[in-house]
Amino acid sequence: MEEAVAHSVAALGAVTDRDWTGVRAGRLEWNCRETAAHVASDLIAYAGQLAGRAQGAYVPFEITLDGSDDGLDPADNAGVLHVITTTGALLAAAVRTTPRSVRAFHPYPFRHAGREGFAAMGVAEVLLHTHDMAEGLGVAYEPPAELCEFVLTRIFPRVKPGPAPWPTLLWATGRGELPGREPVTAWRWCNNPVLRSERLDLEGVTPAAAASLSVAGDGGFTWAGGAPAEGTRVGAGIGVKQYEEGAFVPEWGMYVLVRREDDRAVGAMGFHGPPGADGRVEIGYDLVVEARGNGYATEALRTLSAWALCQDAVHTVVAVVEETNVPSQKVVTRAGFTEVSRQEGHITYELRA
Repeated sequence: MEEAVAHSVAALGAVTDRDWTGVRAGRLEWNCRETAAHVASDLIAYAGQLAGRAQGAYVPFEITLDGSDDGLDPADNAGVLHVITTTGALLAAAVRTTPRSVRAFHPYPFRHAGREGFAAMGVAEVLLHTHDMAEGLGVAYEPPAELCEFVLTRIFPRVKPGPAPWPTLLWATGRGELPGREPVTAWRWCNNPVLRSERLDLEGVTPAAAASLSVAGDGGFTWAGGAPAEGTRVGAGIGVKQYEEGAFVPEWGMYVLVRREDDRAVGAMGFHGPPGADGRVEIGYDLVVEARGNGYATEALRTLSAWALCQDAVHTVVAVVEETNVPSQKVVTRAGFTEVSRQEGHITYELRA
């Protein structure tokens, strides 16, 4: 967050002597001053959501940049940039001090976001609207690639990676073109989904978390026993491949099972992909050894399969278990699944709407 703001202020600071009110910000309907005010407003709003632990709506406040209510002179362009620096610092502080498990209201698309999601949205606001202003003012601007990748792998999971992160982000938000891809005319970012069971939060994995988990990282989670099970790493690798192919669908991917009482990840569960045309979707799971025997897998399986069966495109959830894996067979049967076939050492179970 701080790096994005510093890079923006450095680019725009060179033209604070220009009339920002008379220059349209790129393709936007706003002028450059209105765009800068929008950035500052969003950054402080995101900080307020996290700090206030807002649920169900935005915290009802706003800021003004001109001091007109007090009869003061309007802020000049340098003053506007100072406000952006300040609100960016406040958002960075809120992100640092908010526990990992906290989620606050944001409307798109699942009505909540965690600290990483708000950080990514804040960085996106700064990068994209600095581009808009720089385009209008005729200033060269290209942010560091790692900032663009940070945004893409957290809140643009459905966007297939392009030749470089910055042009990909511009294309994904209707601000540029990419060879071989149709222009984008409407877009929204996407925070990761989270489902709640009695004792667990089922947290949808972002492409960034999947990449970490697939190469011996922790994915941003603290794991019971110190590390995820091997099946979680395999599932994360599948997610990475889906992202690279432009086939990553957050709600139909992998979820990490996080125990609410201590914010420890105890396993993972997820779908092999979106439901097929036949209305069937397959589910898989594993737990770390230290967490087994507590009913977590059954609890999570009931929650995730019930969610799936509430979706219009699904009428059957499928689980395939090895014949030798008796504990897993007990999990699916306790979750309400029924055996339908046995073939080549595997048992297929189904749960129907």
